[in-house]
Amino acid sequence: MEHHKRNSYILCIFLGIVLGTLVKLFIMDIVHINGTSMEPTVHNGHAVIVNKLAYGIVKPFGSTLLCTWNSPKTGEIIIYMHENRLVIKRCAATSLCPLEYSSDKGYTLRVNTVDYPLTEEQFVTMQAFKTVPENMILAIGDNYTESIDSRTYGFIPVHNVLGKALCN
Repeated sequence: MEHHKRNSYILCIFLGIVLGTLVKLFIMDIVHINGTSMEPTVHNGHAVIVNKLAYGIVKPFGSTLLCTWNSPKTGEIIIYMHENRLVIKRCAATSLCPLEYSSDKGYTLRVNTVDYPLTEEQFVTMQAFKTVPENMILAIGDNYTESIDSRTYGFIPVHNVLGKALCN
């Protein structure tokens, strides 16, 4: 009888580990924020819960989705991989959204009614795009002056967005 109880405990522990691993890989994760690019919404050192099923099924240990069923919407806080690092930014614009540029008083990018500051280099690189390319998004940090984002490294493919952050 004692042997049976011990085996039951071992089985429960094993199943718990397997279930926890599956949840972390495919369903939900907790990400610790390192940096100020999303302040004041998400602060350096805080943790956010990520819904990994928001847009599709994440490829285990990968940086893309195996399959998709939804796309990020403007205003959502998203998680994606860039240069082998997990990045958190806000989806500022989605596929085919019009982009307007100005060099009147500094360089700016206007998306809907929001003006984002650009450096001269970002302005020169981005102004060729009159809309967000198809199946891509524009991801920008809430702390515009501190954030390194799509304005610097370009648009993000929708299939690279690994989840939606559940903030506040």
